[in-house]
Amino acid sequence: MSVLSLLLFVLSLCCRITLSKHSNNWAVLVGASRYWFNYRHIANTLSIYHSIKRMGIPDSQIILMIADDMACNDRNVYKAKMLASHAKERNSAIEIYDDDVEVDYRGEECSVENLLRLLTNRVDENVSINKRLLTDA
Repeated sequence: MSVLSLLLFVLSLCCRITLSKHSNNWAVLVGASRYWFNYRHIANTLSIYHSIKRMGIPDSQIILMIADDMACNDRNVYKAKMLASHAKERNSAIEIYDDDVEVDYRGEECSVENLLRLLTNRVDENVSINKRLLTDA
């Protein structure tokens, strides 16, 4: 339930962002669930990612943290792909993990420590620029 409420919060925040006149809007999406039985959590995070991109926020201003690579899991019948968890049939499936997805933090990089460092702008000086929040606030 907490993952869903977090995703709804991010989506509502992005809706407010698109209505504002700010030009330096950022989104931080975290799919911290691991293991195959939490596929839907990662799928929800990726669905929100695509929604944010459709609202006009570029990949350069989206930080995506995903803890597990569900697309490459041995149990995934659609190798190197992920489908929206609400798509029941293959012919009506919505692909949410494709070449257009830029994951900034993956696997063990997706940690509470790294999230806090990112949000407080206390990342190590060696961290690449695409893994930083470069906001003007």
